[in-house]
Amino acid sequence: MIGFLRGKLVAKAPPALTVDVGGVGYDLEAPMSTFYALPAVGTEVRLVTHLVVREDAHILYGFAGEEERRLFRSLLRVSGIGPRIALAILSGVTVEGFAHCVHSQDSAALTKIPGVGRKTADRLLVEMRDRLDAVAAAGGGSMVLAGGPESEAFSALIALGYKPAEASRLLKQAGGVGSTEELIRRALQGAAPDP
Repeated sequence: MIGFLRGKLVAKAPPALTVDVGGVGYDLEAPMSTFYALPAVGTEVRLVTHLVVREDAHILYGFAGEEERRLFRSLLRVSGIGPRIALAILSGVTVEGFAHCVHSQDSAALTKIPGVGRKTADRLLVEMRDRLDAVAAAGGGSMVLAGGPESEAFSALIALGYKPAEASRLLKQAGGVGSTEELIRRALQGAAPDP
């Protein structure tokens, strides 16, 4: 398996790009999120990769970061999701945005991604709910890594034993504005039963 490539970026035309590694040109396909992070043609680039072997082709997919690749691999395990739809999802929403959609069970946001219909969105929400936590644990953190107080408060609530959907609901009720400590305090106050 090819884990990553480091070489000179020779061509980029979404979704395809070519990287020259020691005189060998590797053709890859990548999501738009990776294209936004690519340097200019002719400069060095490092991409983590995933190889898909089919009867008729071997296709190499490239990603700017490990988080994208982990989500891509996890999406491929969802029934009915192939590499094309997984790339479309990563092109249409950030890793953090996808995690938020799943945690808040927002199928409407997922159906705005080309190629993702209502049934596919519902299947993603059901099958990815538990997988996101496993994917995050494999990466050593939470999938909601946008930074800032809200994502830190979300991680803290998960660490306290709240389910992702419940943590999202509590943070939404807390207003989403303030320091991490304030958000956690308001979320926990909202979770406490009335005396």
